[in-house]
Amino acid sequence: MITEIYCVSGTSGVDDHVFISSGENARLSCNNALSDCKSKTTWIYYNRFRHSAIVELIGGIKNKDTERHERLSLESDCSLNIKNVTEEEDHGLYTCRQYVNDRQQGPDARVSLNVLHVSVSPSSSPSSSSSSSSSSSSSSQTEISPGRSVTLSCQLYSYTGLSCDDRVSSEGVELLWVNQAGVDLKTDSRYQILSSSAPGHCIITLTTTLLNEDNNREWRCRLTHRNQLETSVRYTVKYSEAQTLRRHQAELQQQLLHKVHDHIQEKLKSV
Repeated sequence: MITEIYCVSGTSGVDDHVFISSGENARLSCNNALSDCKSKTTWIYYNRFRHSAIVELIGGIKNKDTERHERLSLESDCSLNIKNVTEEEDHGLYTCRQYVNDRQQGPDARVSLNVLHVSVSPSSSPSSSSSSSSSSSSSSQTEISPGRSVTLSCQLYSYTGLSCDDRVSSEGVELLWVNQAGVDLKTDSRYQILSSSAPGHCIITLTTTLLNEDNNREWRCRLTHRNQLETSVRYTVKYSEAQTLRRHQAELQQQLLHKVHDHIQEKLKSV
């Protein structure tokens, strides 16, 4: 199933900007498509931050990256479908080029694919989940328990070499951590929110100490463009059954101690 994506008029030679979360399926439109385009279309991929040359994905010479090629398909309108988008391998600049009798027809159609991804620290074990907000995508698991600190790192992987500050000022692109009600978590002193950037990446981290009542609590990393939601990734805290059992036992023990204490106090008052 192709998930809904958002296209925004681009700048600097890019016709469209597509924002999507890792694990989803993307569809990139070819704005200069010709009729009977399947036999006349080449999609070319370029990522300035990877140590590889321009790669011809579909059309012409067969791509040697078999695993990746199996995730690609061409629609009748020349749109490029990418299944199970990955942040490292798929973000970048895509160019749709049309040919007739081995001669290019019309201008290139360039699409920048921006991928949002959340990673979690501490390391992995089956007790939490992270997925996109618009589909049931693959989950990442993390060992978590009440009293432990957890850090969620939300990264936007982009073709552009602009810093996050430049993207905020020039394009209005922004990352936020919010709760289930959509409230910015920067307003809650319980959470430490930090922003940073690297070439081709915008990063915002959320760090907090987990509480007993955090089980099934949801946090979301939202990507907005000019104050409009483009995509988001949600992270749901899920304690293991053993952790839940221990927590309930601790709560029952605490309740029992309170009852014993209250009973002793009543006895002492009656003496």
